[in-house]
Amino acid sequence: MSNGPHAKLAELGLTLPEVTAPLASYVPAVQSGQLVYVSGQLPLAEGKLLATGKVGNGVSAEQAKDLAQRCALNALSAVDSLVGLENVVKIVKLTGFVASAPGFTGQPGVVNGASELFGAVFGEAGRHARSAVGVAELPLDAPVEVEVIVEVA
Repeated sequence: MSNGPHAKLAELGLTLPEVTAPLASYVPAVQSGQLVYVSGQLPLAEGKLLATGKVGNGVSAEQAKDLAQRCALNALSAVDSLVGLENVVKIVKLTGFVASAPGFTGQPGVVNGASELFGAVFGEAGRHARSAVGVAELPLDAPVEVEVIVEVA
């Protein structure tokens, strides 16, 4: 079996979803030179949020970690539709936003859901710079949002 990103996703039991249609006036991803900038991705499946609310109050950190993985999967779908996952050279930067209840400080653990997926799919090329930010609100009351910058060949 090939060891490319699509094969790695299959080994993980994951398939790329359809690209999520933008919820406002933007595109899912744009390429500039060798970089692809992926718009913030919510934990959507078939056009519906998988959960709503604040992490630490109604959404557990473990559930939010799974939601961050879904955001990352949606980001990979956007990259694949624009340039093809086989052209990914490096995941450069990941920014994760976590809608946090007062006192919740586990944002890094939540965003690990996305980071770990990139590592599993791309190996060393999936290691990246990162920010994990707690915020008061996210669009549609989503618990987590992920944006990514990817280097491509």
